[in-house]
Amino acid sequence: MEITVQPKELEAGKLTDAHVEQAIQAIRIDGYVILENVVSHEHLDILRERMDADAQILIDAEKWGGAGRLKGHLQQGPPPYAPYIFKDIVANPYVVQVTKELLGSGLYNNFYNGNTNSPGSTTQPLHRDGAHLWPDQEVAHPTTEVVVNISPQETTEENGSVELWPGSHLVVSGRGIEAEEEEARRKIAPPIRGNAKKGSILIRDMRLWHRGVPNPSDEPRHMIAMIHRVFWLGSNRKLKYKTGCETAFENSDLDHNAEFLDFAKEKIDDYDYLFNPRF
Repeated sequence: MEITVQPKELEAGKLTDAHVEQAIQAIRIDGYVILENVVSHEHLDILRERMDADAQILIDAEKWGGAGRLKGHLQQGPPPYAPYIFKDIVANPYVVQVTKELLGSGLYNNFYNGNTNSPGSTTQPLHRDGAHLWPDQEVAHPTTEVVVNISPQETTEENGSVELWPGSHLVVSGRGIEAEEEEARRKIAPPIRGNAKKGSILIRDMRLWHRGVPNPSDEPRHMIAMIHRVFWLGSNRKLKYKTGCETAFENSDLDHNAEFLDFAKEKIDDYDYLFNPRF
């Protein structure tokens, strides 16, 4: 489902109750929802310019990441410092409104990174980013984690938009997806593409089946990722950001699980975020 946030909602800084309910039901039933028109294009342009340059560093190093670590797919997040940290990315109020309603008070972010689908990429294995907490149950448990994806450009089949399998988060099985499961599911609910306009945000259940597919364009397609978690799923890590961007995280119902460091004093190279998954 795609929900276009209306001018009155943008002026108020929050979604209507009807749109929140639509988003929640879409995630519960289909496993995903797209909120349109909620991120500044100016902010996205700044991020894209830097992420394009960073992607080339990873490509030159052949630092392939993501499911299968296949050529063309990069584990790549945005820089964790100003001027590349924006509130409508890290603490988007419309997203937090939905995820708080879905996961409850005390929800926190457990990830700030992403991936890039580069020209010449191949097809990833079908996978889910998170397993069912109790895989021996006959009925899937309610959502406990969602991935929040933001691309700094429009995403379509022409630049390798992600393949999504609607409703597959309700299929109770192990983390791996066998070929027989894939074919059986295809007959019931075939995959779609996660196409999204610039300025949109995709929210998806961590258990939703998906995979990266080839990017036939001549430009990388970036996708920033965060993971909002229910409070009782603990984490043993803090997300590290450089001092100077703290204001972007203020006044949010989301616990950002953040630690702000003076990279120079801590002897942390600013470029470590490209190769170190802590960032």
